[in-house]
Amino acid sequence: MGLTKQYLRYVASAVFGLIGSQKGNIVFVTLRGEKGRYVAVPACEHVFIWDLRKGEKILILQGLKHEVTCLCPSPDGLHLAVGYEDGSIRIFSLLSGEGNVTFNGHKAAITSLKYDQLGGRLASGSKDTDIIVWDVINESGLYRLKGHKDAITQALFLREKNLLVTSGKDTMVKWWDLDTQHCFKTMVGHRTEVWGLVLVSEEKRLITGASDSELRAWDISYLQEIEDPEEPEPKKIKESSPGIQDSHEAEDGTLEMDETPEDRILTCRKAGSIMREGRDRVVNLAVDKTGRILACHGTDSVLEVFCILSKEEIQKKMDKKMKKAKKKAKLNSCNEEEEDLEVNVKMTLQDEIQRVANIKTSAKIKSFDLIHTPQGELKAVFLLQNNLVELYSLNASTPGPQPVRTNRITIGGHRSDVRTLSFSSDNIAILSAAADSIKIWNRSTLQCIRTMACEYALCSFFVPGDRQVVIGTKTGKLQLYDLASGNLLETIDAHDGALWSLSLSPDQRGFVTGGADKSVKFWDFELVKDENSTQKRLSVKQTRTLQLDEEVLCVSYSPNQKLLAVSLLDCTVKIFYVDTLKFFLSLYGHKLPVICMDISYDGALIATGSADRNVKIWGLDFGDCHKSLFAHDDSVMYLRFVPKSHLFFTAGKDRKIKQWDADKFEHIQTLEGHHQEIWCLAVSPSGDYVVSSSHDKSLRLWERTREPLILEEEKEMQREAEYEESVAKEDQPAVPGETQGDNYFTGKKTIETVKAAERIMEAIELYREETAKLREHKAICKAAGKEVPLPINPILMAYGNISPSAYVLEIFKGIKSSELEESLLVLPFSYVPDILRLFNEFIQQGSDIELLCRCLFFLLRIHFGQITSNQMLVPVIEKLKETTISKVSQVRDVIGFNMAGLDYLKRECEAKSEVMFFADATSHLEEKKRKRKKREKLILTVT
Repeated sequence: MGLTKQYLRYVASAVFGLIGSQKGNIVFVTLRGEKGRYVAVPACEHVFIWDLRKGEKILILQGLKHEVTCLCPSPDGLHLAVGYEDGSIRIFSLLSGEGNVTFNGHKAAITSLKYDQLGGRLASGSKDTDIIVWDVINESGLYRLKGHKDAITQALFLREKNLLVTSGKDTMVKWWDLDTQHCFKTMVGHRTEVWGLVLVSEEKRLITGASDSELRAWDISYLQEIEDPEEPEPKKIKESSPGIQDSHEAEDGTLEMDETPEDRILTCRKAGSIMREGRDRVVNLAVDKTGRILACHGTDSVLEVFCILSKEEIQKKMDKKMKKAKKKAKLNSCNEEEEDLEVNVKMTLQDEIQRVANIKTSAKIKSFDLIHTPQGELKAVFLLQNNLVELYSLNASTPGPQPVRTNRITIGGHRSDVRTLSFSSDNIAILSAAADSIKIWNRSTLQCIRTMACEYALCSFFVPGDRQVVIGTKTGKLQLYDLASGNLLETIDAHDGALWSLSLSPDQRGFVTGGADKSVKFWDFELVKDENSTQKRLSVKQTRTLQLDEEVLCVSYSPNQKLLAVSLLDCTVKIFYVDTLKFFLSLYGHKLPVICMDISYDGALIATGSADRNVKIWGLDFGDCHKSLFAHDDSVMYLRFVPKSHLFFTAGKDRKIKQWDADKFEHIQTLEGHHQEIWCLAVSPSGDYVVSSSHDKSLRLWERTREPLILEEEKEMQREAEYEESVAKEDQPAVPGETQGDNYFTGKKTIETVKAAERIMEAIELYREETAKLREHKAICKAAGKEVPLPINPILMAYGNISPSAYVLEIFKGIKSSELEESLLVLPFSYVPDILRLFNEFIQQGSDIELLCRCLFFLLRIHFGQITSNQMLVPVIEKLKETTISKVSQVRDVIGFNMAGLDYLKRECEAKSEVMFFADATSHLEEKKRKRKKREKLILTVT
């Protein structure tokens, strides 16, 4: 038997060069007791926590595979809810950085997340048009709300009422009664998509932002308050016949509906509009926690800040207006007395909501968050389109406030896409260059150690010795930088068009460049006298030029420096002799131009990657094509051989990096992680590391492990992954009594729920086998007239020698709360009778009553017809009815007793300390500290 060739696996090591990705939103988080200092930003599949004061990354919340699309911190500040592209939601602890709770219910990307006031419920909206309300404490879904016809943009809980208000791209704003889980009101006063909404003025006003320059304000009136006889001046509601809706023209010309008051909870009337300065759509609309500051932005770089005045401030303003109006009226009518004048001053929406200031950021805003400090200062943090985070402060209480930029996180990444990467000869430093800057990274710490300004860079390499770097730019210039000082040593006009490719000569004395001006130029390193000092510095001089008929896209030296490969725009690769520049070979066969190529370490093979998605492997001796491989689903952007091997990596616009064997023409491994097109990659001189850059602004480091990779196992794993994906995409199991498409269960069928159902089935099968064995054993013992030892099942022994029924209970307890219903839904009915008999036994024992009742009620709900028609199960159900009612009553009594005891302790604590409990106590303490500091300052000034 021949030996199989052994490959070593490459694994994802780190994501760096990214400050924040564009799909999600930035939020302030409370960490170490500090507010306004730390922010959470989405970073591809991870979430980065940045310290704004130090500009450092202090925590990474590790994601799995899909990109982050939405963030929402919990009201207590201890958790962060993260929504992903695949519709899943994970709740991370900010103390430990672990995500222990996962919710799977949506079929598309999460677009909105919102906690209720206490943090016990979480509402999620998605592109699949559904809203799901989750129970965070029980880690399960409560209900699914269907009604919108397009993606959800915002969802808000009301504090005082058990209501939810949502907006969508279907131009609708819907009000949901969470007691009955139905939509009781739909607002149709928008002509375009509703992109955001906020509740202000003690939830008596709703402000919505759409695709125009208006912010519409709606007055909310709760019917219980209107009809309350104790109210001094009840508002009148327009009467209409039951079941008939009257429509009238709104201020903006759109039709809005008047709901009948008999069966509605509230009414909404348009109060007016606030005109924004921006003419584009509202991207984000938000209000701070105090409800005083309202801010919004469009697709530009301006955040518009408004202040919502309190009742006292509005009254003062109206009094001033009244005085002015009376004064004016008195001047106009000199004959009349002042008290006889009748002056009408109307309060407008502009009197209640005032424009404070505009905050202009350095680039387009993708998302923002607000926080109000105890000192009355407003802090606004921005995630910008160019991979940047900025913090501005604004004192809204002062007249004519000016925003001040206080912090900025820039060093952690480039402003634009990285188009070239290089490794230093010692594998320690990584060079990345983009449209405006070059950064040098330490590979082990992933810290940026040098940033230098440059022109639009397309190619680069470290000069031998790793003290200088050479950059080729889009304008055709060669730029030489010194790494120690970070200075630009020299700029040379090398080509008339873009300089597409550089290749260092194997003797390390020079390099060759290829450009869009149809020429290949040869350069040598030389030392010249520096004008600013007595020492010599490195420079380059041109030695030869090779003129060609087509634009040059890529150049590459052979390792023995005898041949030069040049890729041209006519889809061919030409091979020339280096010494005489005579033509040697032409490699033709690609249908589109060759974008990238590389020659193996022994000079035997050349691999070319093209925009036609193919990679071809050629022999350099005769120029014959050994193999053509369909490599990627889009253009092949970069190709590099692993040093001292015939293995090579390719990167494509299909977001994948693939490793190939050029001898056996086999695909070895696929590295997935990037979420946008991959522009370039670099392989370290040792071959242990690969670094790649993408349009998602991230740089990723891949590390070679010592783990052997067997191709058959790899293919098997790939098939399993495809099967699991297909299982998750299958139709949801049908539920009796529900029409197709109206699945109101909150869960979603995933491979985890299928595996959980399989575990339950295996446990029931084991229980059946063990009970059958026990019956047989008793019969044998009875026949023998003596006790015969019964062999113990190894699985039960592993669980501590428990009984088969206890093992079934352990399996139920081991299923995640969020996956429990969906696991029971895919369970065949043949297992249900055994489960019901076991539940009867478990409930009688009084263990895990809540879990068992939840499973029992769900099974009864989905299998009601079959259970009731089965005569064998009637006594079981009767027994379950008795035991369940009695045990649930006992549990309720215990909980009631405990609650009464906790209430008593709370009253005792309040009486002893004479302060409000929990949150109020801390605010009182802060107030005392501030007063004490003020007193101390006064004493110091007096003395």
